[in-house]
Amino acid sequence: MSALVAVRDLVVEYAARHGRRRAVDGVSLDIARGETLALVGESGSGKTSLGRAILRLVEPASGGVTFDGIDVRALGREPLRALRRRMQVVFQDPKASLDPRLTVGRIVREGIDAHRLARGRDADARVERLLDDVGLAAADVARHPHEFSGGQRQRIAIARALAVEPEFLVLDEAVSALDSTVRAQVLALLASLQATRALTYLFIAHDLAVVEGFATRVAVMHEGRIVECAPARALFSAPTHDYTRALLAATPRVPW
Repeated sequence: MSALVAVRDLVVEYAARHGRRRAVDGVSLDIARGETLALVGESGSGKTSLGRAILRLVEPASGGVTFDGIDVRALGREPLRALRRRMQVVFQDPKASLDPRLTVGRIVREGIDAHRLARGRDADARVERLLDDVGLAAADVARHPHEFSGGQRQRIAIARALAVEPEFLVLDEAVSALDSTVRAQVLALLASLQATRALTYLFIAHDLAVVEGFATRVAVMHEGRIVECAPARALFSAPTHDYTRALLAATPRVPW
């Protein structure tokens, strides 16, 4: 598999009370086309900052990010906007990320309209197909986010991300707020969508149990650095770093 995303020596810093705080400290990694790379670590380890820097939702202080050979950091406003059709994100809390004033139909259709992918009835039909693809009903287009459960809201968020036909999704703690049964259902949905749409995932999670059986590879992040990266089976059976072993020791091994 060829690398779709390549990160080199990436640094992300934020203003802090006494100078600058380095959230991502010289990270390099590749994400192969079609794989699921799980990025795991405790809260505050820099996982979300890394994911957002790859998408250029935050500006790195230094380092490089390429997507399918394109230098993401060098892009101006319009080329970056066009590239973002190929790179989308699903956030942790769908209640916060979905506009409560909009109907589900309008939420899912926003990207279609913004990128002029379809109009009128064609756009309506595309929205209905997307809802069906994520396990919701066509009639749900007229409802609002508050009328759905947490798991259903996350399905709406996934449909919104898929609306522009991306190749790469950053799933930022996308199942961490769901109970175990719903989490398993959403993970199964994501696996099915990946197979049918040839998607590549960066799956950010703090819980190693969630990624076992789902990820292709696992990168373990600690204090802004990647301390171990290995195929999922190898990492779970024979971790090499003390921090990874500590995370595994604290993790209930429950298949998703």
